Amino acid sequence: MLEIEDVHSHYGLSHVIQGISLSVRPGEVMGVFGRNGVGKTTLLKTVAGWLAPSSGAIRLNGCEIGGQEPDAINRAGVAFVPEDRRIFPGLSVQENLELGMLGLRGAKPRDPLGPVLERFPRLAERARQSATTLSGGEQQMLAMARIMVADPDVVLIDEPSEGLAPMIVAEIFAIIRQMRDDGKAVLLVEQNIHEAVSVCDRFVAIERGRIVLDGDPEDAEDRNSLIGQLSV
Repeated sequence: MLEIEDVHSHYGLSHVIQGISLSVRPGEVMGVFGRNGVGKTTLLKTVAGWLAPSSGAIRLNGCEIGGQEPDAINRAGVAFVPEDRRIFPGLSVQENLELGMLGLRGAKPRDPLGPVLERFPRLAERARQSATTLSGGEQQMLAMARIMVADPDVVLIDEPSEGLAPMIVAEIFAIIRQMRDDGKAVLLVEQNIHEAVSVCDRFVAIERGRIVLDGDPEDAEDRNSLIGQLSV
């Protein structure tokens, strides 16, 4: 379980995250919505350790992880798929996936890549190709597959559908549903509201670094409030 309690984060003198509290349970997708520049990505970076919180608590399964180095947070069981994907262009698809093994905890499985390549047959077909030869959608799949190699408890995903064709977007969200079914706690930032709401169990909307709406995707009033909030 991921717990974020009264977290504040700054970029220099800019107070970006201003007291956000939320939790994500295993087998749950929590959507984080808001207009550009309201702090959504900053929240994910703070949880992932890319930005240290100014105050507040971030706990994974009851243990404080806030302010730790990104590699320590990753080894604890939190994986981050950033908006720019962070694919290593000079490496092959398989070599990119092998980097995911750096986050493995405990005994190393006999074949850590096998289950992931089975789930992503398109990547298996291109395992020896350079990552630069992949389409944008395939690179997004590679970024998500790479973090799945380490079997994390929590997955942070930033704008996975950006710039992708509708058919590929559907595949990406199918992968997110599978993560949820596998028992992952998923914190999802996404601008494609209609697609994202369909995969979320709960959602929040952020404005100026604060949560202004906490909603249920199955509640029509909450969905309408979300759309209204984003159109302001």
